[in-house]
Amino acid sequence: MINVFPAATRHMADLGWLRSQPSFSFGAYYDPDRTGFSVMRVCNDDYLTPGRGFGAHPHSDMEIVSIVLNGQIRHEDNLGNAVVSSFGEVQRMSAGTGVIHTEFNASEVEELRLLQLWFMPKERGLAPSYEASRFDTGKLHNALLPVVSDKPLEQVASIGQNMTIYLSKLEQGKQLDYAVEEGRKQFLYIIEGQLQTEGETLAAGDTAQIEAADGLKLFAEEHAFFMLIDLP
Repeated sequence: MINVFPAATRHMADLGWLRSQPSFSFGAYYDPDRTGFSVMRVCNDDYLTPGRGFGAHPHSDMEIVSIVLNGQIRHEDNLGNAVVSSFGEVQRMSAGTGVIHTEFNASEVEELRLLQLWFMPKERGLAPSYEASRFDTGKLHNALLPVVSDKPLEQVASIGQNMTIYLSKLEQGKQLDYAVEEGRKQFLYIIEGQLQTEGETLAAGDTAQIEAADGLKLFAEEHAFFMLIDLP
């Protein structure tokens, strides 16, 4: 079963310095029918103007992932981390018993675009932790590249939940087959281009929630840059 949510039907917030399109209820925006999927609670496609960002704020018992698509993000926290990341890098923060952090566009001239993802942890009340990882962007082409996972993989950020985040850049006319384990769910986000799966065609900004699939065939009707998340 696949449920598609076209980009045009998703909420858009515009604060001037921040344009954000959330996939689920977030902040002042609330939709009782869109509060999460499996352990996923947040998927925000954010654009931040140069030099602006989110001031110091707390989190607890949440797995938080930031994937930079364009520009640079600067993260600082009360654990002593201060990191700038760009495309090809991922930041993962396990908030655990509590952490305070800031996130800003590190550039004074270039817009920042990133995906902000939040997941419920497998275990609550752990010590907070932070990790920045880098992946080989060349390995995105015509492949599903894991960039965050609970499995110990090289150049992959770890996460405290039974899940994996994949990124892919698929050339027009190419197809990827994804084997689905029984009982697992998948969340699909189209960053650029157009992708077909489960009899549905998805364009940039569209999301899909997939359950009880035997396997996924991912076909690029045109060049497609997308994120696939495998969830419990």
